[in-house]
Amino acid sequence: MTTVRSPEKLQGLVQELCKLPKETGWVEFKENNTDPEEIGEYLSALANSAVLADKAFAYLLWGVQDGCQDVVGTSFVPATTKVGGEELENWLLRFLKPKIDFRFYDVIMDGKHVVILEVGRAFRHPVLFKNQEFIRVGSYKKKLKEFPEMERQLWRAFDQTSFEDMVALDNLAADQVLKLLDYPAYFDLMKLPLPENRDQLLAALSAEQLIGRMESGQWFVSNLGAILFARRLEEFRFLSRKAVRVVQYQGDSRIQTLKEQMSGKGYACGFEGMISYINALLPANEVIGQALRKAVPMYPDLAIRELVANALIHQDFFVSGAGPMIEIFDQRMEITNPGSLLVEVARMLDNPPRSRNEALASFMRRAGFCEERGSGIDKVVFATETYQLPAPMFEVSGDSTRATLFAHRPLSKMDKADRIRACYLHACLRYVQRSFMTNTTIRERFGLDLKNSATASRLIKEAVTAGMVKLLDEKASPKMMQYVPFWA
Repeated sequence: MTTVRSPEKLQGLVQELCKLPKETGWVEFKENNTDPEEIGEYLSALANSAVLADKAFAYLLWGVQDGCQDVVGTSFVPATTKVGGEELENWLLRFLKPKIDFRFYDVIMDGKHVVILEVGRAFRHPVLFKNQEFIRVGSYKKKLKEFPEMERQLWRAFDQTSFEDMVALDNLAADQVLKLLDYPAYFDLMKLPLPENRDQLLAALSAEQLIGRMESGQWFVSNLGAILFARRLEEFRFLSRKAVRVVQYQGDSRIQTLKEQMSGKGYACGFEGMISYINALLPANEVIGQALRKAVPMYPDLAIRELVANALIHQDFFVSGAGPMIEIFDQRMEITNPGSLLVEVARMLDNPPRSRNEALASFMRRAGFCEERGSGIDKVVFATETYQLPAPMFEVSGDSTRATLFAHRPLSKMDKADRIRACYLHACLRYVQRSFMTNTTIRERFGLDLKNSATASRLIKEAVTAGMVKLLDEKASPKMMQYVPFWA
């Protein structure tokens, strides 16, 4: 869901843009030129030029006279305009690569009809229309390839600008900023006293790079500020699809949904509430002790918190139309985020995680939502072993990464893949702890008695045969055999 601008905000936007002395790389004025091909080329040019101007949005206005910026009105009505029987917006989207976010708005200015085309800035690489890249040179639209220096500047801008530094919403008054962000949550998480006045509040948020001051004196909210502390993510157009979705299913398939909720808050101010909601949906295991029965959580709280935090931190925000998702089944829990891993799946335990979003990762760690660099997945595997659960599974599928926690299953119910994965991750965990996997540690891992050492040996042999673990010393006697991951 994206936020629709109010008529008052649209009128204010037109007034601000008309104050510009002339057209810029990120603003174009027109009266009635509504050629679809031209509009498509302008979408490419404006999206690319917004990057060079360091703007969150670029604009094309119909009904404003170029040169003097007088509002004269236009007969252009985007909603009813078709190209060969196809709606204009759909036609434009079909030829844009990648499919950027843009929106037409109608607004009345002193009784005159004005149309605003709001275009989001390009991400990662230039936007093409019909396989051609365009750019604004002064107030003119040109092919990007004709201006190699501008093309180099554009690519440098893509390389140097992180997602967190980009602007989520700009041209805001101070009061608007404080309405959009849950600023008390920031001071609470940082264990800081709430400042006594508004200026001190804004200065603290600005120092954290959650917001910033514009040359006009207005304020902007950075992507970092919005994704961490938005009261409602839907207020930030590009981030509304990055809200965390939690789905509970009946059974172990996706056929029947029992509950579904979108966590609309920023990740930091909404984290504890989201974890509480997830835990409330999870079934419990009943453990029978010597004198009583007690219910224990199906999955370790530490594992849930770490995996959810990792999904938020390591996601690829530039994968459009997708956000983090937690799916709860009767016998497993899947945590998925857009973006593939930056390290090999098999090396997640020993390699420090590489994050696309360093500022986001740093804040989430400082706020205590996840472990320090390099220790999180270790803790997840350790916690599942302590609960004697099947080993977690980590997968990369297309443009997404998935971590799966499995409900308790006795060894007799685990299949071969489960057993090999458990042995491999156990060997990895021991290795990063400067120790080694042995028959004894495998028995402890699976809760086997000493008399079942032969079973432990068979489990180790399966993992060795699969090429996932290997003997540390080929010459060791049977009782002294120690094992390490295949990569050690």
